[in-house]
Amino acid sequence: MDKNKTSIQPIIWRNDALFLLDQRRLPAEQVWLQYVDSNEVALAIKDMVVRGAPAIGITAAFGVVLAARQAWKLAAENWQQSMNAPLATLVASRPTAVNLHWAIQRMTALYQSLPNNESAEQALLKEAQKIHAEDIAANHLMGQLGADLISPNSIVLTHCNAGALATGGFGTALGVIRQAHADGKIAQVYADETRPWLQGSRLTAWELQQDNIPVTLQADGAAAALMATGKLDWVIVGADRITANGDVANKIGTYMLAILAKYHGVKMMVVAPTSTIDWQLLSGDDIPIEQRPEYEVTTIHGQQIAPDGVPALNPAFDVTPASLIDAIVTEVGVILSPSIEKMLTIRSK
Repeated sequence: MDKNKTSIQPIIWRNDALFLLDQRRLPAEQVWLQYVDSNEVALAIKDMVVRGAPAIGITAAFGVVLAARQAWKLAAENWQQSMNAPLATLVASRPTAVNLHWAIQRMTALYQSLPNNESAEQALLKEAQKIHAEDIAANHLMGQLGADLISPNSIVLTHCNAGALATGGFGTALGVIRQAHADGKIAQVYADETRPWLQGSRLTAWELQQDNIPVTLQADGAAAALMATGKLDWVIVGADRITANGDVANKIGTYMLAILAKYHGVKMMVVAPTSTIDWQLLSGDDIPIEQRPEYEVTTIHGQQIAPDGVPALNPAFDVTPASLIDAIVTEVGVILSPSIEKMLTIRSK
């Protein structure tokens, strides 16, 4: 396998069904779950079987295929009207990741133009597979554009998981790290453990280990001490939604890293496809932030770690202002020191 490739692919369509790698069970075991019902796909998104904005969008696109199959069986000639309820369920599964809405809108525009016959499912499947392939291609483009910003012998920090598991394959933030490592530029990667779901320790460390990229795990609260050593060059993260002015919603803790990076003179890179940009929102103040169940904070793997009766605040994401970001890397170009004017330069590409 080439140094800048990865065999990790969390989403597979096979034998007329969708298969998802259950990311809740990594790294201890690799379990694939099969889906033939769009409502079950929505539940898989909500319950974090699959996560990461691009991967959620791809999964939702395949969910639309399954919804069309179910609608045809139930309503035949009126199948398009029967799509409303299952698609609403898919849309509601995760409110912050804009790729989910983007993919469903793209699939909706297609099915509304299709004839009332069983060939519609195959047309929708072809489109979902196209979305999947486009994401992987975009990841490789972003990987090279982002790697070009990195100097040799660099030490980088990443947060959450923005790798092959969070996308169609290869990754956004980890795509840049993979490419930079292949180019001989990465000396060391630090991965935040990323509470409360531990995507950094369970997923990112596992991915990088699979590809023989040097990775050291750290508690989220260790980031400031690492930066204070003066040895860190970049913080590289993904995004779940980017607004028109360049504000970024990403996994909770990203905003904290951006503030620390600015203070310590460490550069901050956000890597995301253009499907993650919500041009309808002017700033991060308008981004809906998903609030997840308290038990995710008060327990770990079902084991309670907090006293009974103590409430927990559990926002899944926070918003990093554009002023704290040095570069936003997309598949159509890099925006340095993002602003609304600079963001608009990539809108027509």
